Parts: sequence; C-alpha cells; structure tokens
Amino acid sequence: MDVLLWITAVSGLAWIYLTLFHGWFWRTDVRLAPRARAGDGADVEADAGSVVMIVPARDEAPVLGESLPGLLGQEYPGSARVVLVDDGSTDGTGAVAARLGADPQARVPLSVTSPGEPPAGWTGKVWALRHGVAVAGDPDWILFTDADIAHAPDSLVRLVGEAERDRLDLLSVMARLRTHTRWEQLIVPAFVYFFGKLFPFRRVNRPTSRTAAAAGGCVLVRRTALERAGGVAVIRDAVIDDVSLGTAIKRAGGRIRLVLADGPQRHVDSVRPYPALADLWNMVARSAFAQLRHSWLLLAGTVVGLALIYLAAPVALVAGAVGGDPPLALLGLAVWALMSATYVPMVRYYGRPAVEAVLLPFAATLYLGMTVDSARRHARGRGAAWKGRTYPAPAE
Repeated sequence: MDVLLWITAVSGLAWIYLTLFHGWFWRTDVRLAPRARAGDGADVEADAGSVVMIVPARDEAPVLGESLPGLLGQEYPGSARVVLVDDGSTDGTGAVAARLGADPQARVPLSVTSPGEPPAGWTGKVWALRHGVAVAGDPDWILFTDADIAHAPDSLVRLVGEAERDRLDLLSVMARLRTHTRWEQLIVPAFVYFFGKLFPFRRVNRPTSRTAAAAGGCVLVRRTALERAGGVAVIRDAVIDDVSLGTAIKRAGGRIRLVLADGPQRHVDSVRPYPALADLWNMVARSAFAQLRHSWLLLAGTVVGLALIYLAAPVALVAGAVGGDPPLALLGLAVWALMSATYVPMVRYYGRPAVEAVLLPFAATLYLGMTVDSARRHARGRGAAWKGRTYPAPAE
C-alpha cells in the first residue's frame, strides 16, 4: 500500500504539471475565427487569393456524397477549384466524384486525376498530394482536405481570411469526428484530447516554440511557403503526414496555426463512420507505433507513462476502499477528479455529458492496447497499413 501511495502521489504531481504548465492543452477555446464582416479590417472578400483544394481519395465512394458537395459549393469570391486525386481506387471513386462535379448547382469546378502507384520511398497519400500539387499550378493557397471531410459553404472564406489577416503560412483545423455510436462517443473525444496533449495547440501556434503539428483533414498552406519548405517531397515517406507537414513548414520559418473546428454545427466535420470498436482500434493502431518513431524504448516508456498517469489513481481508489486505507482512497479520488476535470471541456465540446469525463482511464487503457498492438503489427512485418498498402519504418 505504501508503494501504491507513492506512485499515486507522483501521478498527482504529474497531473498538476499537466494541468497548469503543459500549454493549457485541455482547453478547447483555440478555434477558427468567425467569418470576417465588411468594414472590420479583415474582410477576405475584398482581395481573395486563388485557392486549389486537393482531395486525396482511395476507395472513398461511400463518403463522397456527403463531403464533396461542400467543397463544390464553397461561397468563395476569388478563384477556386477542386482537384480530386483518385489514388488507385477500385470502388468507382473517380466516377462518383465526376458525377458530383457535373451537378449544375456546383459553384466550384472539379477535375479528377490519378497519380498511378507510388514509387518506392513514398507513402500513397503523400504521393497523391504531390500529384495534386503538380496539377494545381500556381495558386496563392492550397487546401489539403481529406475525402471524408464535409465543409460548410463559408469554410474557405474563413480559412483564407484568418490566414491572410494573421499572415499565416499554414492554418489547420482539427475536424470534428463522428460520435454517433457508443464506441465513437467513448474513444473519439479521448483521441483529440490525447492529440492535444502530445501537441498542445498553444505551443504549436507560438512562433518561438519548437512544437509543430497539423491535422491532416484540413490544412490550408501558402504555396510559396510549401515550396520554401521543399514541397511535399520532404515528407514523402511520412505515415503521419499532417504532423510532418506542419513541422516542415515551421522549420522553414513559416507561421503555423492549429485550431479546433468551431461550434456544434457542421463546419469542418468528418463523415467517416467508425461503428465498431474494431474500426476505431484499426484507425489508431495503424500509425501509433509510427508516432513513437518505431522505437521500442519509447514504447516501453509510453506504457509505463500511461499506466502511471491514467491508471494509478483508479487503482489506488479501489485498493484503498477495499483494503481499508482511507488516505490512499482519498488520494486516488483526488487525482482521478483532477484528471477528469481536464477532460470535461473536450467531452462537452463533443456534446457529451460532463460526467462521462470519469471514463478517461478506461479510454486510456484502450489506447494503451492499441499502441501495443501497433508495435506488434510492426514486429510481424505489417507496419503501418491503410487500405491495402503497408509501409515499413522510414530509413534513418
């Protein structure tokens, strides 16, 4: 019991640090700014730059009907077009996209292209992005957006408006993921919460900070900044391409910003369903070990760290209550309460009752299993896998 008491005390100190000194990672107020209004000094409609929206798509026919019309219906006053890169799909993705693009109500023109199979050393998505950039020409801005992301009609105006107003080189929005099923409601808020803990948005957005990231579902980048960073080729072998792109732009001296999608209404939302635990498990496990740079030492540290941070307090509460040790039980309860309090804003952001924040240790246990499984897959030669492609660890 004495050992568990000390472990829980260390966990409590860790949570005090995380709460107060880790970039306020748990807050959800870093959002995309509201649409600028005429006369406020930030109206993009007065001088809108040209934009090409690049959509990499591999077997995405089921979701295009919900996502692509949003891009084709953008109320953007400047030059804009959509380039959908059909990345070797076998489900008619290109044909579905072409049919949607032919809708007479579409405001933005669409072109569908295919890059062929990626050469050695390139991941499929990044190869598709590279092809899209080559087709795009010389726009002022490039918007990389995934095929499952639905945009509100004013999304492009808001993105370009904020980027122009604040002289940003990259502006990325963490899309709101689906939370329709019970498994989505348990795991999705935790996914975004953990991402924010790894990459605190305020630190990402601080020019003097070395922390850099982006959220791949929606990344607006200034074309000249992308070229200055070396183009898409600098992240050619990246499995976690969004974080790699944000890092490349920031290292090249660019100003980057990462924000949450604004409000409960559809603005920048993922429409991809993850109905079962297995679907969510595979989403995380396919790249979790890559996030650890395929390091077994980092994996061991992560397992120990997750157990200390998220599991020590519940274990102490139960052990103290069952074993008749009130100090241990009270300490476990206090640490669990602090942990849960940091999770409440994200739970509420996803429209869930605040009481569900107490489930964070359970969600963390699942993520621990997903991370270990990701390493197991890598050890068995499966590497990072996505839609029929498997990628080994990048060469050092």
